[in-house]
Amino acid sequence: MPKQNVERGAHRRARRAASRQKVKINAGSTKVGAQGNGDFRLLPAGGDAPQAVIPPPVNRFDVDVRWGSLIPAVEWEHPNKTDSALLAVHTRLSTILATILRPGGDELQGGVLYVFYVVAVAFLIVAIAGLAIGISMSRSITSAVHSLYQGTQRVMQGEFSQLIQVSGRDQLAELSTSFNSMTQNLERLLAVAKEKERMQAEIEIARGVQDQLYPKAPPVFEGLRVLGMCDPARMVSGDYYDYQLVDGKLALALGDVAGKGISAALLMATIQAAMRMELRASSEAAASMNGLRFSTARMVSELNQQLYATTSPEKYATFFFAIYDEATGLLTYTNAGHLQPVLFRDGVATLLEVNGTVVGAFPFSKYEESKLELLSGDLLVCYTDGITEPENEYGEMFGEERLIELVAKNSDRDEAQIIQSVMERVREWTGVPELSDDMTVLLARKR
Repeated sequence: MPKQNVERGAHRRARRAASRQKVKINAGSTKVGAQGNGDFRLLPAGGDAPQAVIPPPVNRFDVDVRWGSLIPAVEWEHPNKTDSALLAVHTRLSTILATILRPGGDELQGGVLYVFYVVAVAFLIVAIAGLAIGISMSRSITSAVHSLYQGTQRVMQGEFSQLIQVSGRDQLAELSTSFNSMTQNLERLLAVAKEKERMQAEIEIARGVQDQLYPKAPPVFEGLRVLGMCDPARMVSGDYYDYQLVDGKLALALGDVAGKGISAALLMATIQAAMRMELRASSEAAASMNGLRFSTARMVSELNQQLYATTSPEKYATFFFAIYDEATGLLTYTNAGHLQPVLFRDGVATLLEVNGTVVGAFPFSKYEESKLELLSGDLLVCYTDGITEPENEYGEMFGEERLIELVAKNSDRDEAQIIQSVMERVREWTGVPELSDDMTVLLARKR
């Protein structure tokens, strides 16, 4: 047995020596290659080792990867000398992943694999959470938009009572709240618009009625030509002018009611009705009492008593009333707090007197009357404060002086042309399309 063991050990040593003899080293080589007969040798630089090719791709995304790394190297001829060598790697992505995920690696590889699993799970959780949040936001947005769409459809059909349900506190909820406020405001505005249309229709009716109250055409009177015109600031006017033939005499009236709009127009209609009633009563009394003289002071006093009894205390009017007698050529008038009419004679302007205070304000007011003889060519101009009181952009009123100067320049023209020129000049003076007050002018020219 000992001899056999010795032979076996000698045989093994001989085989190891034979194996070492098969290794050939080429001092001028830079690569290591395997020979077909089992020998190893260094291959020249630039050569490739046999069968050193990358594996084929496993799918279309399995791209090849190239990178390099500097590693320490030892020269074979001088083992004690070290240097840096570039290690070039050319492989595929699937090979790298297989190496990382292959079990049984070192501790570092296991740590990398653990980190990879953690990151993958984290990305999965984030993706699921993002999907849930996206679905929730999408449903809330589409629900809010659908509610707004239904709301707009109801608004188009004229339904404003149904409101959109508001949920949450985001911008869509604020938009829904704003939409509900808008529909409520639209409902109120429509109600206001309908009420305005109704009032507008009523005002149109009132204007038509008031137009019937003004004289339709100037009276045919031999000794005196009369013409009046009113330009209301609103749909209806508080100014009043009138002329009537009574027992061969011509009655003239001009009034300005305090205020504007419907209330002033109603008081104007009341004054007209009361004045005409007084004229009729005075005419009947004069006929029954053998030519009793018309008294303008008495008729204005009666008008004052009637207005005070039938209207509120703050309702009053300025009033000018005159009666022209063709037989005597006298103009008898009473001016109750109205602007002084202007008499143009031979190019000279004269202001008529004021005989009392406004009508309808005080029950104890007393009125007087004045007389004026009209000569051929005389022009009497009566007007309301809508002619003289409008202001320009600097706060300056048009005034009586400008009115007198304007009428004096146009006194030889027709009465309608004079009135038109006055109203156009006042509009130009104010420079605004809307009037601040009713403009009324009454002219009387002695033939």
